[in-house]
Parts: sequence; structure tokens; C-alpha cells
Amino acid sequence: MSAADTRPVAAQADALDLTAGSVQFIGTATVLIRCAGFTVLTDPNFLHRGDQVHLGYGLHSRRLTEPALEIRDLPALDIVVLSHLHEDHWDRVAERELDHTLPIVTTHQAASALSAKGFRATLPLRQWRSRTFKKGPARLRVTAMPGQHGPGPLNALLPTVMGTMLDFSTGDDGRGFRLYITGDTLLHDRLAEIPRRYPDIDLALLHLGGTRVMGLMVTMDAEQGLRALQLVSPRRAIPIHYNDYEVFKSPLEDFQRAVEVAGLESRVHYLRHGETHHFKLPERPEILAR
Repeated sequence: MSAADTRPVAAQADALDLTAGSVQFIGTATVLIRCAGFTVLTDPNFLHRGDQVHLGYGLHSRRLTEPALEIRDLPALDIVVLSHLHEDHWDRVAERELDHTLPIVTTHQAASALSAKGFRATLPLRQWRSRTFKKGPARLRVTAMPGQHGPGPLNALLPTVMGTMLDFSTGDDGRGFRLYITGDTLLHDRLAEIPRRYPDIDLALLHLGGTRVMGLMVTMDAEQGLRALQLVSPRRAIPIHYNDYEVFKSPLEDFQRAVEVAGLESRVHYLRHGETHHFKLPERPEILAR
């Protein structure tokens, strides 16, 4: 990895607890991840109940929930990870209120659009490419995973989307944590490459909802979410992106039933808006070895 691919972040990690981490569910695909001294925000969507998002081609959807936090309530952030540029993942509140110097790791398509809007630290990634951030002894490697937002020809009409692998390492003590975020993808053949390249996934965040646009499904429903869980096989999974907009047609209860039928209840943790999942970092010196 070249020096240009490694970026320091401002604060140091010395006084932080590098043995534990957490994921707080804010709503939609917006989560706050704290791990190995890093604070990461995903897919910032801070609109309120009743607000409309524009999905392209004259299509709109109304928000049905409230975000658990406002942008002003967030702690200091190190980076934002953005799966794609749809308004339910990057809204006008984020565009107005987020620090325009904050590093944003995203697709080339989204990076170009955000740069044109004055965001000065967009970091585009192509599939399987990585960026590494450092904070004191800790490292965070962000790698773009394959994603496909629509079926067949419809995919070409939708924004380019990426999943994300976050590999956290604390440095000399050999602790690490691997977190996979699906992004707004359907189940597709290229996902099978993920467990071959990235075994030992500690936690996966599954974008569900069975979102339908013009009658066609563009995010995983309960059945596809279960199959993705079985394919990627993380130690633990948390479903997100399931009840916030009118276009979400597959309720979380359907996924819960599918998980129970498959006998995987112990592998899935459910969060309501505002709730936090806490975890310990295992000894994983191989996380950033590649």
C-alpha cells in the first residue's frame, strides 16, 4: 500500500479504550461506530418524520421515523463512510451541517458530486481497493466491497453503490475487529467473493427493507438478507435500513422469522433507533497483516 493511501486523522488515540467498541443505530443506514479509538459515521440521514427524499426520475418517499440523534449531538468524527448518493443516505441536512473538511470514503460517482458541492476531502474507492487511516498506534483500513443496487438493466439507472469492510487494529497489543457493511445491495454473485477474501468477519450490518422502486426490489428483503447472512457468515449481524421510508416494503419481523426458521437467532442482534451494541476487540493480529 502506498504512502498516499494512508492518512493520519487529527486526534490521538492514547487516552481512549482500545479494547472495546460500539455501534449505535441512529436510523435508516446511519450508524455511529466507535472502535480502536476511531469514530465513524455511515450514510448520514438526519431528516425527520414526514420529510420527503428525492429518489430520482421524479420519485419521492416520505420518512416514517425520527433519527435518534441530530448532527449537532454527534461526537467528533474521524471519517464518514457513504455507500452511495441517494437522499435517504446523504440528505440535505448532512450537506448543510457536516464539516466540509471531513474525510468521506465513497464511490467515485458520489465523491465527484460531493466535491462539486464543496466537500474537500472526498476519498473515492473502487471495488476491493482500500484506504488506511492512522491514529496513534491504531489503524483503520476501509475497503470497498461489491454492491448491486438494482436488478438487471435497472441497475444502470441507479447510483453506483459499494459495501464496506472496516478493519480496525489497535497496534502493538494485537487486537483487531472486522466489520462489514453491505450497503444498499441486492444478493448477487460477486458477494460470494467476500468470505473468500475476508474470512472471520466479527460483525455485519445488513441493509434490508426490501426497498421497491417502480415495483422492482432494490435492497435485500428478508429472504435475501438471510441468504447474505449465511453466505458472509459473520460472528454477529445487526439489521438496519428496514422501517424508515415508505418505499421499504419488507418489515423487520419477516427477517426475524426467517432467522428463527434457519436456527440463527444467536447470530443476530436487533437494535431499535438510538440503541447501542457494545463489543470487545478480540486478539486478531492478522486483521491488517495483508
